[in-house]
Amino acid sequence: MSLLLIKNGILHDPANGIDGVAGDLWVEGGRIVAAPTDPATRPARMIDATGLVIMAGGVDMHCHIAGPKVNAARKMLPDDHRKGRILRRTEITRSGIAGSVPTTFATGYLYAGLGYTTAFDAAIPPLTARHAHEEFLDTPLLDKGFFVLAGNNQYVMQQLKLKQPQLVRAYLGWLLEATKGYAIKAVNPGGVEVWKSRGLGNVSGIDDNVDYFDISPRQILSGMATAVDELGLPHPLHIHCNNLGMPGNWSTTLETMRALEGHRGHLTHIQFHSYAGDPDDQSTFGSRVVELADYVNSHPNLTVDVGQVMFGNTCSMTGDGPLGHYLHQVTGGKWFSGDIEQEAGCGIVPIRYKQKSLVHALQWAIGLEWYLLAQDPWRIAMSTDHPNGASFLAYPQIIALLMDRTRRAEMLANVPEGVRTRCVLPDLTREYTLNEIAIITRAAPARMLGLTHKGHLGPGADADITIYSPQSDIERMFELPRYVLKGGEVIVEGGEVRRSVDGVTLHVKPAYDDGAIPSIREWFESRYSVQFANYPVDNEDLGEQVEVATSAL
Repeated sequence: MSLLLIKNGILHDPANGIDGVAGDLWVEGGRIVAAPTDPATRPARMIDATGLVIMAGGVDMHCHIAGPKVNAARKMLPDDHRKGRILRRTEITRSGIAGSVPTTFATGYLYAGLGYTTAFDAAIPPLTARHAHEEFLDTPLLDKGFFVLAGNNQYVMQQLKLKQPQLVRAYLGWLLEATKGYAIKAVNPGGVEVWKSRGLGNVSGIDDNVDYFDISPRQILSGMATAVDELGLPHPLHIHCNNLGMPGNWSTTLETMRALEGHRGHLTHIQFHSYAGDPDDQSTFGSRVVELADYVNSHPNLTVDVGQVMFGNTCSMTGDGPLGHYLHQVTGGKWFSGDIEQEAGCGIVPIRYKQKSLVHALQWAIGLEWYLLAQDPWRIAMSTDHPNGASFLAYPQIIALLMDRTRRAEMLANVPEGVRTRCVLPDLTREYTLNEIAIITRAAPARMLGLTHKGHLGPGADADITIYSPQSDIERMFELPRYVLKGGEVIVEGGEVRRSVDGVTLHVKPAYDDGAIPSIREWFESRYSVQFANYPVDNEDLGEQVEVATSAL
């Protein structure tokens, strides 16, 4: 295997304590390796990175890029695709369309064009796992994985009702193995089941009763978080709280955080869960980030990603069926709702975030407040909840806002005046450094996911490397890397894809009590419309894969 030298770059590798230090990187066999001890060693290839900024490849830990929900969204947005940027076929690439919900090939090319080499879909119903894997196979240049929806899974809720925690643990372990998933996700725990059973229903808090199962969202959260920890999964329970998007939902979010005491928990798209106000009076809408950030700052068992809203056209795409209906009522636009038997729901609504809207401008400000009030950048990750808050293509613009308070002030001057009195963003003068950007876009999400071979530039790491040309225009710097390497091979140079590779599927295979299989099989045979034997995903459906280790806690 040939030896590559990336020479004399400015390294930003916070996982290894390196902050803007000139140095070399050696690569062999797709991994970063220690510098040769023999001074006479000569590389087979060399990239002169003098004066260029080097970071690990970006890691997007929460996005929506695969599965039936994404296909449904594409079908709902024909105008978006007709007007979207067309990526034409070349000798190297396949054709694709950008827009709010890019096609599969375009998704891979566009992520890589920003310097991102790993992405996780955040909401896959187990029954549709095979479909998601098939779309992964059509998404080049990225390593990929997904989180399995289980917060409204009827088998889980039944065992929690019967106080059978060992069966909850075994089922979640089996579910991850059957779907070749990476982590467990809870979306509006209990609320989606109430929506499906009542029609237009929901829960209003984490102590409400879930029909037919006589348990609460709090019990679902606690039971699942316990099982995830006992299975030793690399990523904690990934939580989309109840009451997403509702004025006043900050109190539900705080109670959710308190319910996780003693367990790890990751609260996702936290911006959408940090609102003050009365649901029946939008004039009271505002921010309660200060209180929530204080709680997260003082509780190291919790991590978050932001779900930043940016202005423009996009699409709300969620496993939260009642939220989809609520957004449909608010926007008056078209709406799609899906029901996955025994497991989950889905809501899709096209949406436009308007800079002149007080509510939308506050959502934008609340996301920035989270970045700026989080004391430990290792426990907050960049996300737009693509495409819910905005496309992942907005990341360079967000980075520029975080690094330049003058730019934030200019945008604040062009939003409704009420924003400045309903949040603390105008008072926040913090500016992120390049090293902190490397943390929230690479090192922190990799650490939160338990990916020891990603997010850093030390020996043994995947040679997924992004090389930027420093410039005063920070947004331009991050939207057009000089080089992007995947596994030590240059895949993007100067904005052009130079080589197309497939990437791998990342999944876990936790140890669990297979004595629970008869109980699981009986549930399937009496309730599902699919055969138990046909439910698990075969290895042949995955392409190249990497099994990430688990360790019981």
